[in-house]
Amino acid sequence: MKTILRTLAVLGCMAMAAAAHAAEPFKIGLIIPLTGPFASFGKQMEAGARLYMKQHGNTVGGREIQLIVKDDGGVQPELTKRLAQELVVKEGVSALAGFGLTPLAFATAPIATQAKVPMVVMSASTSSVVEKSPYIVRTSMTEAQVTLPIADWAAKDPKADIKTVVTLVSDYGPGLDSEKVFVKRYTEGGGKVLESIRVPLVGPDFSPFMQRVKDLKPDGLFVFLPPGPGVTLMKQFVERGLRDAGIQLMSTGGLLDDYFMPTIGDEALGTVTSGHYSAAHDSPENKAYVKDFEAFVDNTMRPNFMSVGAYDGIHVIYAALEKAGPDATGEQLVEAMKGMEWMSPRGPVSIDPETRDIVQDVYLRRTEKVDGELYNIEFDTIEKVKDPRL
Repeated sequence: MKTILRTLAVLGCMAMAAAAHAAEPFKIGLIIPLTGPFASFGKQMEAGARLYMKQHGNTVGGREIQLIVKDDGGVQPELTKRLAQELVVKEGVSALAGFGLTPLAFATAPIATQAKVPMVVMSASTSSVVEKSPYIVRTSMTEAQVTLPIADWAAKDPKADIKTVVTLVSDYGPGLDSEKVFVKRYTEGGGKVLESIRVPLVGPDFSPFMQRVKDLKPDGLFVFLPPGPGVTLMKQFVERGLRDAGIQLMSTGGLLDDYFMPTIGDEALGTVTSGHYSAAHDSPENKAYVKDFEAFVDNTMRPNFMSVGAYDGIHVIYAALEKAGPDATGEQLVEAMKGMEWMSPRGPVSIDPETRDIVQDVYLRRTEKVDGELYNIEFDTIEKVKDPRL
C-alpha cells in the first residue's frame, strides 16, 4: 500500500511539474536584421511572423506564445551568437528563429545544439546550414534548390537560345552554391560558361563588371545577389548597354525581390528568374496572404519570400507544439517537425524528414507589368524540388 501511495505521489508531482511547465509562456527568440544593409530582411520576417500569430492567436494547447525580437544588424556573426546565448540563458526561450544570412546561422548553430532547442532558419540559404546542428529546421530555401531550374531552362529551352553565359555572384556561401550548381547543370546541358565573376557582398560597384560582361559577348548573364543590391545592378545592366546587346539577364529570386520591385523600374522587364515565391503567385492561399499582409503593414510594403519564410517558420513551431504537446522537449519538437506537410502561400511544402530541409515547388518567372506595376509572373513550375546537396 505504501509503495502504491509513493508511486501516486511521484506521479502527482510529475503531473504538477508538467502542468506548471505547460503554463509557462513558450518563448520564441527571433534574431533578424532590423538595421544595416539587410534591414529589409528583418522587416519582412518580423511582419510575416507577427501576421501568423495575429491570424492564429498566441496560445497553443493552452500555452501562451511570446515572440522576443532581437536586431543583429545582419553582418556580425559574433553579435548574433551573443544574442542567441542571451535569449537562451536570460530569456529562457524554447526556440530560436530568424537568421538573415548564412554566417549568422553558422555562428548560432552550436548554441541550439548545446541548449537543445529548435532553431528555425527562415532565411539563410547555404545548403550546409542544416548540417551544423541536429536542431536546425529550415523553412526558407537553398540557393542550389532554386538555381537548378533556371540552369536547366538556359541550357535546354530552344526558345531561350542561350549557348554561352557569364555568371556573377556575391562572394559568400549562397552565391558560391548558386555558381557551382548553375555552372555544373548548364554545362552538363551543353552550354558554355565564358567566365565566373565574384563580387563583394556589401556595397559593390557593378559598372566594371558590367563592362567586362559586355566585352565577353555572352548570350546570357546569370546573377546571384542577396535582395537589395539588385536595384543598382539592374540600372547598370541597362546603362552599360547589355540589354541592347541582346544579353539575357537571369537570376534566382533575390535579384528581383518583391520588396524592391516598385523601386527597380522598367530596367527589370524581361528578366527571367527562378524562385519559390512571388507575390503574384496565383493561388487562393497566396491571394489571401498578400491581402492580409499588406493590410497588416498598412500597405507600406509588398510581401516577399523573406516574409513567407518567417510566416511558415512560425507555422512549423505552432504545428509541432500541437503535435508533440505544449510541454514537449526540444528534441520532441524537432522530431514533430520532420516530415511535416502543409499548404503555404508559396504552394505545397514539406520538411524532409532526413535532412530537416524544406521541399517545395520552384517557379520560372518573367518580369512583366500588371496594372502598371512590375511583378514576377510564373510561366513554369518544377514540383517538389529538394536541395541537390551538390
